[in-house]
Amino acid sequence: MRGLFNAAKKKIKGQKPLTEEKINDILADKNIIISEDTRRENRIPPGQHEIKSWPVLHAGSVQNIDTSKWKFKIFGLVEEEKELNYDEFMSLPQTKVFSDIHCVTTWSKLNNLWEGVSSNTIKELVDVQKEAKYVMVHASGNFTTNLSIKDFLEPDVLFATRHNENPITSKHGAPVRLVVPKLYFWKGAKWVTGIEFMAEDKPGFWESNGYHMHGDPWKEERYSWKSDYI
Repeated sequence: MRGLFNAAKKKIKGQKPLTEEKINDILADKNIIISEDTRRENRIPPGQHEIKSWPVLHAGSVQNIDTSKWKFKIFGLVEEEKELNYDEFMSLPQTKVFSDIHCVTTWSKLNNLWEGVSSNTIKELVDVQKEAKYVMVHASGNFTTNLSIKDFLEPDVLFATRHNENPITSKHGAPVRLVVPKLYFWKGAKWVTGIEFMAEDKPGFWESNGYHMHGDPWKEERYSWKSDYI
């Protein structure tokens, strides 16, 4: 599966790790959502190892997106579809989340501060039909990834525009990337352009290429042969 990735394992300028002092300030801030997994005694899931850098991993080329033309569409099983431009998206209530990253390729990066728009805020922009049990996240470059409604609406899930107090770069998914802290990092799609509410689960890009339909790092749900999906 790794052969599909374009990888550059190096630090990206401006993406410095948080200092211990900053981490302590974050943990004391009642306005920041602390992802539950960061409170585990052992924060490294089975089969993972910790790194300090943030590798650049994706299929295909980096999407360099003009925010003046970018749109975020909410569609599928909703009473009325909604589309936001970049300014409208950025005017939505902002939230901050402190979480860890666990990549399916076995590295983990601890202590990440994200800022952006909560998935629950996005849901509240439309009337979702009761039949909707899943979402498909759509992104530039024809990339998609699937999530259950339950996973999508966890309080630590957000559409991030900033990481460690810096704007996210194009290599890491700017202008907007999804962050789903409790699942492997491929579920956090880069270059997001919208979400589709669905009645039934179906595989996204990586799931169609052999990755697990769910992707829990603590259960090592890496590949499809460990999935109940048929």
